[in-house]
Amino acid sequence: MILMALDHVRDFFHSAAMTGSPTNLAATTPATFLTRWITHFCAPAFLLLAGIGARLWMDRSCRSKQALSRFLLTRGLWLLFLEVVVMRFLFDFTYNPHDPILLITLWSLGMSMILLAALIYLPPPALATLSIAVICLHNLTDKVQTKSWLWTILHQPGVIQIHGLIIVVGYPIASFAATMAAGYCLGALYRKPALQRRRILTYLGIAMVAAFLILRAINIYGDPNPWQPQSTHLMTVLSFLNVTKYPASLDFLLMTLGPALLLLAALDQVRVPDSNPVLIFGQVPLFYFLGHFFLAHAILAAMTGILVPPPSMGGPRDLFPKNFGYSLPTVYFVWLLVVAAMYPACRWFARVKAHNPNQWWLTYL
Repeated sequence: MILMALDHVRDFFHSAAMTGSPTNLAATTPATFLTRWITHFCAPAFLLLAGIGARLWMDRSCRSKQALSRFLLTRGLWLLFLEVVVMRFLFDFTYNPHDPILLITLWSLGMSMILLAALIYLPPPALATLSIAVICLHNLTDKVQTKSWLWTILHQPGVIQIHGLIIVVGYPIASFAATMAAGYCLGALYRKPALQRRRILTYLGIAMVAAFLILRAINIYGDPNPWQPQSTHLMTVLSFLNVTKYPASLDFLLMTLGPALLLLAALDQVRVPDSNPVLIFGQVPLFYFLGHFFLAHAILAAMTGILVPPPSMGGPRDLFPKNFGYSLPTVYFVWLLVVAAMYPACRWFARVKAHNPNQWWLTYL
């Protein structure tokens, strides 16, 4: 969650973000590339942990699958509402009917929850097989090009127009939904003894990292963006790491989820105080997500006097200076400022939730 804020602050403030992609090797720098690359671990980890969390929510409270299905469905619909209504305001600081609707982070989490609400009724072996099959095989369809709105939602980033309304699908959901479903299946590990669980997580993590290195080295399947030798050894390594997030390719998920599983195994036996700042952020993740986005945009508006989003996020170029944007050290400074400013707010809200456990509406925040 802390790393996620770095990527969003970079989008708002970095000068290079205004002119191109940080993973465009023809124009980027190693520092800019790695600033973006390290945040690739966020979305897959969120989805995997959401699936694990759903399984733990059911098992540890002895709830039924029907109760879990309702929980996932209602939370998924709520996240879709937040994406379309609240995040649209946080992007633009206004409601302009001509602005496109962006379907990105909360959309992918919400739709994955809605799909998982139905998928949990499958037998566990069938759901595990389906999840792994989608993750491993969906890149076979990379060359399929169609204007179908359903294909855009599932696999092909693009634009859907409905009666003049422009909807930009930034996060196709097929591989992301499969990741959440795989996490739900993985949640069964937490019913096993701790030592056995850590061993399995470690072996799975090592296997996924090894699979990424082998598949990426072969350079035939696993990602629509093959790596190529570059002018320096460092840039060649960056090309090797430059895998596709939209939709999340097999290589992308192996590269990110493998280390995530190794980290889960390493942290499984770590106990930290309840007041640890990282835990505070984790106790109110949605509050933090919305709050840090608002704060980053508000800081930019205060610095520039311009309320609309910067060009990097679809804002009108003519409202900003020609060379608008800030250096990478400034981006890191604002990132740390945003995270530090969000801590007391998150601590306050975590206490509100803890002191009001019977307020059902607080569970949606």
